[in-house]
Amino acid sequence: MTESTASHSGGFRPHCCPRPHQGGQAAAGLSRREFIGTGSLAVGAVALHGLSWSALASSAEELPAPPARRPLRVKPILAYGIPQRQPQTSWRSWGGLQTEKDVAGEVARIGAELDALSRAADFPVGILPVGKVQSAEEVAQLADLSAADALLVYAAGGWMDIFDALGRTGKPMIFFVRHRSGPVYLWYEIITPRYLRQHTDELQLEHVHFQDVVVDSQEELCWRLRALCGLQNTVGSRIVAVGGPSAWSQPPGVVPNLVQQRWGLDIRTVSYDELGRLIETARGDEAAVERARRRATEYLRLPGTALETERAFVDNAFLLEEILRRLMQQADCGALTINDCMSTIMPKAQTTACLTLSLLNDAGYLAFCESDFVVIPSGLLLAGVAGKPVFLQDPTYPHDGLITLAHCTAPRRMDGKTPEPARILTHFESDYGAAPKVEMRNGQAVTMIVPDFKAERWVGLKGTIEDNPFLDICRSQIDVRYTCADALLAERMPGFHWMLAYGDYRRELGYALRRVGIAWEQLA
Repeated sequence: MTESTASHSGGFRPHCCPRPHQGGQAAAGLSRREFIGTGSLAVGAVALHGLSWSALASSAEELPAPPARRPLRVKPILAYGIPQRQPQTSWRSWGGLQTEKDVAGEVARIGAELDALSRAADFPVGILPVGKVQSAEEVAQLADLSAADALLVYAAGGWMDIFDALGRTGKPMIFFVRHRSGPVYLWYEIITPRYLRQHTDELQLEHVHFQDVVVDSQEELCWRLRALCGLQNTVGSRIVAVGGPSAWSQPPGVVPNLVQQRWGLDIRTVSYDELGRLIETARGDEAAVERARRRATEYLRLPGTALETERAFVDNAFLLEEILRRLMQQADCGALTINDCMSTIMPKAQTTACLTLSLLNDAGYLAFCESDFVVIPSGLLLAGVAGKPVFLQDPTYPHDGLITLAHCTAPRRMDGKTPEPARILTHFESDYGAAPKVEMRNGQAVTMIVPDFKAERWVGLKGTIEDNPFLDICRSQIDVRYTCADALLAERMPGFHWMLAYGDYRRELGYALRRVGIAWEQLA
């Protein structure tokens, strides 16, 4: 896109990426955060200094690989009570667990169900041994409770003091109750009026919601765990910001500080001077230059790949890609963003960052242009949930149930596996460098996220890719069909940049966002 906002000096420059605001970085250091619970921690960004190519390239690996998503560790806990017969009185509550033999059978059933779920899951999840408790006092005796990222409470019986004790751990809780999948549970009857509403007409709990209750369904349980896996791989995660953190057309520092408060991101900054020195030294490394050429040749031989720019731009893109891989390895993370990716990076890299960022996303990293921390958290979360590359793009005006989305950094392996066809062209606005025009899959369902500038309300909608046009705009461009009213979308879409992934992950996103205090508005 061409930014229509004049600079502070009154001049106008056509470019896809806004000029970085000076002084947009905070000064305080920030450590990796615990899962959830980030609001009271200090914000800031930590600069990486003293970088050298010889040190970065000395890794035992010829080419670093991205870190895998961290598995969600789930602790299943069976809450129950064994009734004792008493004469001429009501001596047992609802529920099919009446004896210790019943309990043993239920523990085995839970274990078998979760084993099957973990083997079939498309996200990393680790199931801890099934615990069982009859009282709040027994909660403290669960030895591996502290190792869990989330608690899965099988509410067969027992009383609310058990739930209260588990809630005090601060860990996310999901309640599973049985209707037809096994012996019926007591809390299938009373979890809403007694626990969630606490004998009132409204939800009374801050840490548990109606959405946290699952009846019978393993599929319903699975998507909630997928959401929590994505959330724990986002909150407190680390990202390298080349040129520092920024936000599209927003005041200096406001958005980066806001998202650090909301998400606890650990931002590690690298100056352009540091990057320039690394590029200059890497150009003198014959092994690195030859490796870049070899990898570029292999890339251009991929089926459906057409080279329509100078080959040198592609070679330089691969050299820059390796440098950025090694920067992320040094920072011990798998995410990166580049601020002011046009005029600043071109003279240093002798190419554009477009193809480089596309390559990193295809390799399993998360790589974003523009250092726009309005939209970057949505990319971290969506990728954490879906386990696939994500596409940051510029939206256009919705009309006739259709919207064009475009940018020059699209991944080719949008399904996480198979490269889509691509033409390797120049970056549109500069007519320089290397940028992929990815031909995304027509008919493919996609999830689209529209984050707001204030980190308070994200809009989500499902769409279907209808066309890959070739307009005079950013190279990777898709026309996406949606189902809501045009006027509604035009009125409700906040912020600027959008995020997209193959597949439908709207329910996971809404479930995760509630835990960080961001409203999720689905348009359909």
